[in-house]
Amino acid sequence: MFEKALPLLESYFGYSAFRKGQEQAIHSVVAGQNTICVMPTGGGKSICYQIPALILPGTTIVISPLISLMKDQVDALTQIGIPATFINSSLNFNEANERMREAKRGKYKLLYIAPERLESYDFLEDLNQMEIPLVAVDEAHCISQWGHDFRPSYRHIQQMIDSLPQRPNVLALTATATPRVREDICHLLNIDERNTIITGFERENLSFSVIKGQDRVKYLQDYLKKNDKEAGIIYAATRKNVDQLYERLRKENINVARYHAGMGDVDRAREQERFLEDKASVMVATSAFGMGIDKSNIRYVLHYQLPKNMESYYQEAGRAGRDGLKSECILLYSPQDVQIQRFLIDQSIDRSRITQELEKLQQMVDYCHTENCLQEFILNYFGEEETEPCERCGNCTDSRTRIDVTKEAQMTMSCVIRMGQRFGKTLIAQVLTGSKNKKVTELGFDRLSTYGIMKDQGAKEVSDFIEFLISQELIAIEQGQFPTLYVSQKGKDILLGKEQVFRRETVQVKQVSKNDPLFEELREVRKRIAETEKVPPFVIFSDAALKDMCAKQSKTNEEFLQVSGVGEHKLNKYGLEFIQAIRAFLEGHPDYQSEIQIESAIPKKTAKKAVTDSHLETFSFHQKHLSIKEIAEQRELAISTVESHLLQCAQQGLDVDFSSLVPSEYIPLLEKAVEEAGRERLKPIKELLPEEVSYFIIKVFLYYLSKNK
Repeated sequence: MFEKALPLLESYFGYSAFRKGQEQAIHSVVAGQNTICVMPTGGGKSICYQIPALILPGTTIVISPLISLMKDQVDALTQIGIPATFINSSLNFNEANERMREAKRGKYKLLYIAPERLESYDFLEDLNQMEIPLVAVDEAHCISQWGHDFRPSYRHIQQMIDSLPQRPNVLALTATATPRVREDICHLLNIDERNTIITGFERENLSFSVIKGQDRVKYLQDYLKKNDKEAGIIYAATRKNVDQLYERLRKENINVARYHAGMGDVDRAREQERFLEDKASVMVATSAFGMGIDKSNIRYVLHYQLPKNMESYYQEAGRAGRDGLKSECILLYSPQDVQIQRFLIDQSIDRSRITQELEKLQQMVDYCHTENCLQEFILNYFGEEETEPCERCGNCTDSRTRIDVTKEAQMTMSCVIRMGQRFGKTLIAQVLTGSKNKKVTELGFDRLSTYGIMKDQGAKEVSDFIEFLISQELIAIEQGQFPTLYVSQKGKDILLGKEQVFRRETVQVKQVSKNDPLFEELREVRKRIAETEKVPPFVIFSDAALKDMCAKQSKTNEEFLQVSGVGEHKLNKYGLEFIQAIRAFLEGHPDYQSEIQIESAIPKKTAKKAVTDSHLETFSFHQKHLSIKEIAEQRELAISTVESHLLQCAQQGLDVDFSSLVPSEYIPLLEKAVEEAGRERLKPIKELLPEEVSYFIIKVFLYYLSKNK
């Protein structure tokens, strides 16, 4: 039966090959094995059950907690001629009954249902009258109490499977599951752990960045203006933050929508539709928005505040670039966000999980402060061990100059202490810049020795600098009705001259993708068709398909069929309009050369050569006996990138100084750990060693061990 899979992929979905892991998952399901599939958001999980649903007899049941996803997926399937429907709380009693009657007659190949339906005895009776070869459990991490989004209704799934007259196969799908959660899913859904398909958690088209110590409102406004043609999501921690941001952006004439649980159902649905249909380019929302939003052309996700854990962050950030095009995920960090999340966790109903949630929050804070590769940090969190720096995140590509600001830091912290460590950022900045504000003079702060010592700068500039010192944990925040600032122990060491403070230049806003006039033209054609058919534009074609049309400049049916994402059904339905638009544009612009063509024409070897030269440059510093930290500072690279370069040099036979990389006191411990745990996997070795022995040290030791052997 599996041999039918590829022809179905080509004719219905318009792709000539499966993505990583899809073929293996489909083969496992069609062979009758219960399977768990872990793929990153946008990795193509839905194909893993949609193709088997076409191959197998009867109706595949898809269980999902995401009402909006059901509608999007059913719309997309209907567009390409696959009979599918959903039953959830958005339907009235008669609509749900009618759809179930049709399902029992075998009208649909896929039926999407919410897990809460499984609590109804009548609904289970209806399922018993259907031929169900496969049950796909989407967002399967919701079944585990160790996951970040536990849903008790998911515990009814196995009971439903047991009650069916013929036992169906089970396919569990998730994007964000730690090893412990994966183990739980397998146990609760009766899946043999050997039938686990993990494609890796990395999203190669996403670049991650953390912005800290900067005015985030200004950064946000600059970013949205520079990327005004692109769709994006801004996540905020509370409803109040969402409303404030929404109003502020509206005043800036930004085409914005909002979404949070405090809004009425009608308002929420309207705002979501505006965003999905490209009538609003920016969605400001709490974490209540986006679970299962299938909008593929989201070019950026900005987190205005710190999320509560890595699972939530990666899932929310992963809504960018589902079409495979380059997209950005930016977290705007401020230390006071930690207190907001602590408060929200403390309000949790289940007190037994608070300690666990606080640990996860701390890992999120660690992510914001790491100087190593951000993508690598995420992968390690989800249990991937042998990883390399991504060379595209904010840390890997950070080439900003570091400026010594020790003197300015000492002046600022000295002022905080002289003011009694009981005032906020605004007043401190006013004192430092010599403001004649009434409150400054009433409190006698104009008589302090630190009054006006930074008068060559504006209060806003000094306020940003204080924000930077907070992000470096030199100044801390005492939470209360009016948050006040005090100097931390780390800050006192700076005041005593024990250490220096360096600050990088401000991060400059980038444009996510280049403007292309043909692409904009095709976007208008797509929007026009979508409005006629009353579906979101990305359901017609993804941005990736439009860009492929620009690159290929398809002028005939045969050429149009070569475009990624164009199957026979969509060729027949939309081909003529798009081909005519391409022809008309090219006639009017005879000199047009697509930016996308230019990009794809750049030989990939160029980038590779730069990396090769880069590791040799690192090696030249290593030969001068500089430490890894010193090389990273000199070359303005992440420490993890320098480590990766030195390993590469060693593997190419260059004379890397083993003794400088592996401290002699660790060698007996490493020898013992390797003897006990073997050499196959790094994690078991790491668990036998002190915390300060890094994965890099283990990798270097194993390399030299194998070389000497």
